Amino acid sequence: MRDKVIVITGGSSGIGRALAERFGSEGSKLVITGRKKERLEEVVADLKNKGIEALPVVADASIEADCARVIDAAIETYGRIDVLINNAGISMRALFEDLQVDVFKKVMDVNFYGTIYTTKYALPYIIRSKGSVVGIASVNGRRATPERSAYSASKFAMIGFLESLRTEMLDRDVHVLTACPGFTASNIRKSALLGNGRVQGYSPADEEHMMPAEEVADHIYSAVVRRKRDLLLTLQGKLAVWLNVLFPRWMDRKTLEFMKREEPHSSTRANQVGQRINTKSY
Repeated sequence: MRDKVIVITGGSSGIGRALAERFGSEGSKLVITGRKKERLEEVVADLKNKGIEALPVVADASIEADCARVIDAAIETYGRIDVLINNAGISMRALFEDLQVDVFKKVMDVNFYGTIYTTKYALPYIIRSKGSVVGIASVNGRRATPERSAYSASKFAMIGFLESLRTEMLDRDVHVLTACPGFTASNIRKSALLGNGRVQGYSPADEEHMMPAEEVADHIYSAVVRRKRDLLLTLQGKLAVWLNVLFPRWMDRKTLEFMKREEPHSSTRANQVGQRINTKSY
């Protein structure tokens, strides 16, 4: 990956930042995006202190024009793109019956359409370099969970899109990787949207025993180098996917039981939702 140009959306925190450090440590030239200018500049300054070349581009993945501008900036600065990593994403937590439609749409706009927009504008350059398109999906895109309807739908959609694109690109020497991390220690749960659109503000899960973002980045880096088709992470994640194939009805019940262990929501309205998922008759 030395001197390869890597575009990473949502590169200012979590898995995105870990990927920037991992690829950058191997000599890659980075273009990273984020919505918050100050945060993005802090990350780029830290990367540069480590000898990593990085171009920050303030952009919102849900806005098509922003995605086009990211690709234009990469080409203007480096003249090529070798790897596009569609990492920008948000989560949510609410029963579907309590989820506002505009919140569902926002999650889809960032996670799914953000991938569509950036890939659309980057693809001509990826074809030229015979490079890679990477989608950071989720085990939730292979086995959905309660209170994550919009998030799961966005990741299922991403996986379907990338599978179609991969097939189209078979004769073009373009590599398409679908990466599905399991539970990862990152800030995605803290920034998750509740049913009314408010930010959750904390993680309902115990992140101490989750896979660190840096370890996820190591696996993804290796998968890009080896041009792997799929990457499914954590033993728990692999079990969830394969047991869902073999015993889908049983997995419905086990998934519900597992998700009930999450801490209740902190707000009054959200707490009622948390109580209902633990008491509702299914």
